[in-house]
Amino acid sequence: MTRTLWRPAGGVDPGMIEYTAGEDRALDARLLPWDILGSLGHVEGLRVSGLLSPGDADLLRAGLRDAIAAAGSGELAIGPEHEDVHTAVEAWLTERLPDAGPRLHTGRSRNDQVACDLRLWTKDALLALHAAAAALADALLDWAERHADALWPGYTHQRRAMVSSAGLWAAAHAEGIVDTLEAFPAVWAPVDRSPLGSAAGYGAPLPLDREAAARALGFAEPEHNVAAVQNGRGKVEAAALFWCVQLGHDLARLSTDAIAFSAEEYGLLHLPPEFATGSSIMPQKQNPDLFELTRARVGAVEGDLAAVLRIRSGLGSGYHRDFQALKEPLFRGLDRTLAMLGMMARAVPRLEVDRERGWELLQGDALVTDEAMRRAEAGTAFREAYAAVAAELAAGARFPAPSPESILARRRSAGGVGDLDLAAPRARLAACRAAAIEGAERFARALERLAGRPVAVPGGGAGLPGASTPPGTPPLGGGDRP
Repeated sequence: MTRTLWRPAGGVDPGMIEYTAGEDRALDARLLPWDILGSLGHVEGLRVSGLLSPGDADLLRAGLRDAIAAAGSGELAIGPEHEDVHTAVEAWLTERLPDAGPRLHTGRSRNDQVACDLRLWTKDALLALHAAAAALADALLDWAERHADALWPGYTHQRRAMVSSAGLWAAAHAEGIVDTLEAFPAVWAPVDRSPLGSAAGYGAPLPLDREAAARALGFAEPEHNVAAVQNGRGKVEAAALFWCVQLGHDLARLSTDAIAFSAEEYGLLHLPPEFATGSSIMPQKQNPDLFELTRARVGAVEGDLAAVLRIRSGLGSGYHRDFQALKEPLFRGLDRTLAMLGMMARAVPRLEVDRERGWELLQGDALVTDEAMRRAEAGTAFREAYAAVAAELAAGARFPAPSPESILARRRSAGGVGDLDLAAPRARLAACRAAAIEGAERFARALERLAGRPVAVPGGGAGLPGASTPPGTPPLGGGDRP
């Protein structure tokens, strides 16, 4: 029989319990370590508030730390007899501490409890995503530096336009990711507020020290208005997923370029064989499946965001069971984004450039603008130089190509083909990392105090079972090909 933390007035149809709790148990398994840590923070809040005796607080703290180990070994798990993660943890603890265990839920509802679990999980996941996105930006900037003088055409309307370079291309993608990273503090701020003490959404008639619980869990502060906690359900998830979608768009654009530029018709890039797939019928094929699936999965993350927005739209104030359905798209969307970032950071350093092909594609019309600009620099009004060059081109004239050295020398504006000035995006990237450090270190210190052992943040699932990183996610980074 399924245990519940509520008392039904009469018998409950088993099918109804399975319908409302069934698939959610598997999702709640990811929240298990965070529910235990959230409970440790709540114990600290109760102790400071004088609502737990020092003896009971010590017992509960020791019991919950044992629960962390039990969750890691599989001794503590969510089973069919449990309605949710909260039931599993409280039942496990109360069986071992029959006197102190029932005091754990004082001043707390499952509503603020699950909100706390989700914010802790999301903080850890966001830190992992931030680190992974920064690693990809680093990889792109390093690649740009190696290929700064590898000239090839830039394209507008999918037509050859003007001189560009492999380095300019990669650095542009890196700066796009940095743009998205610079939005991280706005995403982090609402997740970094503690919901504990809001109970079912209207507080509790107890002298709860909400600041103490927030500090214990490494939150910057409590969510000020207790009713705002439940009104914000879905909003925090949507903000995190929208940020992932923005990262995803950076990845989709990079992927589309890699797919096109590595096609035989362009031939500018060569895919590393270890990151290409073959055909079951055509022996010659090297397919860019990694980049195609990345582009497709960005669309799937957009779907996860759309699901969250639809679930929360039109709901009134207070708690609604609809909120339970927010977990799946949140977990799925952040998992997908982390996996995409990890694979792209491994593949990018191994992309090879065909410099000869790039120079070949620059011959002819792609250098016509250089001739117009040369005449303008010599004193001809630009509109006159433009018209003259256009007329000569229409008459069949061909203009000699400047040397690669001359092309680079004539483009010395910072951030251009001849001067990528990679120190500037690297400084912005360093600032993004520094902006995340304070919250990450405060979070890690708090979890270490609560767990009674060192933890790893960001991106390591706090060193506890149920990490935010999805199973099978590859390690980040990767060196260049020899």
